[in-house]
Amino acid sequence: MLPLSPDALRQRLRSFASRAQPLRIFLTLGSLMAVCGYTGHTDAVIPLFLGAIASALAETDDSWRGRLRAQLVTQACFAVLSFSVEALFGRPVLFIAGLAFAAFWLTMLGAVEARYKAIAYATLILAMYATLGIENQGAQGHGRGRESLLLLAGAGWYGVFSVLWCAAFPAQPVQARLVTLFTVLGNFVRFKASLFEPLRGIDIEQKRLSLAQLNAEVVTELNAAKESIFRRIGARAPTGRISRYRGLYLIAQDVHERASSSHDDYNALADAFFHSDLLYRCQRVLGLQGLACQRLASSIARREPFEVGEETVQALADLRGAIEHERARATTPERLALLASVEALARNLAQLDGQLAGASQPSARAGRTEMGLFNRSPRSWRDAVERVRRQLTPRSPLFRHALRLAIALVAGYGVMHLIHPAQGYWILLTTLFVCQQTFGDTVSRMGQRIAGTALGVVAGWALLQLFPQPLVQSVIAVVAGVLFFATRATRYLLATAAMTLLVLMCFNQVGDSGLLLVPRLVDTAIGSAIAGLAVLLVLPHWQARRINELAATAMRSHAGYLRRIVEQYGTGPRDHLDYRLARRNDHNADAALSTAVSDMFREPGYVRPRAGIALRFLIRSHTLLSYLSALGAHRAALPDSPHMAVLRDAAEGAAAALEALAGGLQGGAIADDPATEPAVRAALAAATAPAGDAGAAERTIHTELALVWLQIDALRTHAREWLQPGDDAPPAAERA
Repeated sequence: MLPLSPDALRQRLRSFASRAQPLRIFLTLGSLMAVCGYTGHTDAVIPLFLGAIASALAETDDSWRGRLRAQLVTQACFAVLSFSVEALFGRPVLFIAGLAFAAFWLTMLGAVEARYKAIAYATLILAMYATLGIENQGAQGHGRGRESLLLLAGAGWYGVFSVLWCAAFPAQPVQARLVTLFTVLGNFVRFKASLFEPLRGIDIEQKRLSLAQLNAEVVTELNAAKESIFRRIGARAPTGRISRYRGLYLIAQDVHERASSSHDDYNALADAFFHSDLLYRCQRVLGLQGLACQRLASSIARREPFEVGEETVQALADLRGAIEHERARATTPERLALLASVEALARNLAQLDGQLAGASQPSARAGRTEMGLFNRSPRSWRDAVERVRRQLTPRSPLFRHALRLAIALVAGYGVMHLIHPAQGYWILLTTLFVCQQTFGDTVSRMGQRIAGTALGVVAGWALLQLFPQPLVQSVIAVVAGVLFFATRATRYLLATAAMTLLVLMCFNQVGDSGLLLVPRLVDTAIGSAIAGLAVLLVLPHWQARRINELAATAMRSHAGYLRRIVEQYGTGPRDHLDYRLARRNDHNADAALSTAVSDMFREPGYVRPRAGIALRFLIRSHTLLSYLSALGAHRAALPDSPHMAVLRDAAEGAAAALEALAGGLQGGAIADDPATEPAVRAALAAATAPAGDAGAAERTIHTELALVWLQIDALRTHAREWLQPGDDAPPAAERA
């Protein structure tokens, strides 16, 4: 075998570094197992392993300083709860009261930010691990306090690897986030290209729905990348690789806006250019740009210069030639108007290509002067407390989940004492893992948890028979721990099987884990059933009953984004923080609505009798966002004129109509159209832009605003259908 070149070796090291958490778990569990085996304290393996796993579950993306602070907070939380569990273990009433209290308030900490949500969840898991260890410790006659100290030692040992890894690879998590972002963005752009097919009978609405779901994925990755960058720069100006990564993130934002835009009705374009290759040319350009996003992701992963390539340049030239050919043949005003929309699309695609070309510059700044990011973290303890206080209402999904989880744990503890099962605390641990905030996620986890446990039990029994040697079992336990963290976010069934296997191998180091096989299955089934009943019966928060609120937020966000866009037709395009924040808030609201509608279709049919209306509302809302994105993509300073005055009035009228619609959705009744609206719409319909190239931008604005008003009409119709009284409509109190 030939030796690796230095470049290949560096690439291998980066590849290993990108698998950060599973590698850290491997190092942590492997070293703990080696120390326990060397010193002969194999009975310490279980609490040390469980402490390390809880610490890893508390981990969030951060700088090494932030990770160090988070580890100190995590250790403090772990210590308080583990010693409290040990102190109250023999007092059933005090124990379950304390556990329910901790479950409620720790869950409510998730309102502060993701870091505290992870720490709180991991602290609850460690409390459950402490009960398992204390139960096992009583059988072995160990002194009190030992179990908690070993759990903390395992958690602290993982924390050492975590902080050191962050210091050694400070930019790697940002790099990994950007790789995922541009990969998902490339998928979005390539799917968007499928809309440009001059074929009749295509279900554009279904494609719009799929696009809305893909857009939600892009928005999630944009938010994650922004948070990852911000945690490493704070208020300071970034330098080096982080500076380049921030520039790439801002490029991704711009590409997303341009790729999200729509310039006309796709069915109308397909009918008009059915016998032309014009739309195929558009499809080819956008498809190549989607591939360019994915090639950019690959270049970021390899830390290699991004080569733009010449294919898109040639495809754009071919598209311009096709437009000129069609212009020479166009004879009717309707066809010329649609051709103007295609010309606007071609300009947008050319600018999108310029954004991607900017990624090849070492600084990835592309001429930017304003590159600030908005910090969504709490600014003080008072801010953090206020965030929690705002969620202390039965209308809050987080409050309902916190109360539901506390009640489910109490019920699990009661069932455990009623039937006295072997290893009964697995019931509580299973309930904690399975009980999720939404019905669909809980039901999904129920099935995967039970199936994964069964798979792990069968695999564990077979491996214990095949490999009775303690050393081999230790290796299997470490590998299972690594597999759990490599799959827990994507393949929960496999992750559950791996964790079950780890537990069986560890328990076999200090006793006969064959005694755990049946109890593990039975307790998992009981805990899963309790979680399922809790999410069904205890303050169920059906998505159909919060669609009004999410839809209203989306409408207000559309209005805010539209107003920010119109401002820049007077001042000229500036990607300052206020504009980017309005754009991001609008996409976040659209993604939240899309996620809620998707979750609604995983709920029982009797709670979503009008799900089809919500689906149509989502499609129209996302279509409206695409027209707003087109307005944002074509921002330019335009001189005052009578036509521009009409356009500004039409835009302000649309924004006001969206805000009125938002108020109606929250209030439960859609008001009649404002008296001034017909005049604004009539003026827009009667206005004409200047002829020639001078009026191209104004014609684009005119077309997009006309399309915006059409979507507002459709949204009002769907909102009235959703809110109309009937036997199947949710009561106003439940909608609230």
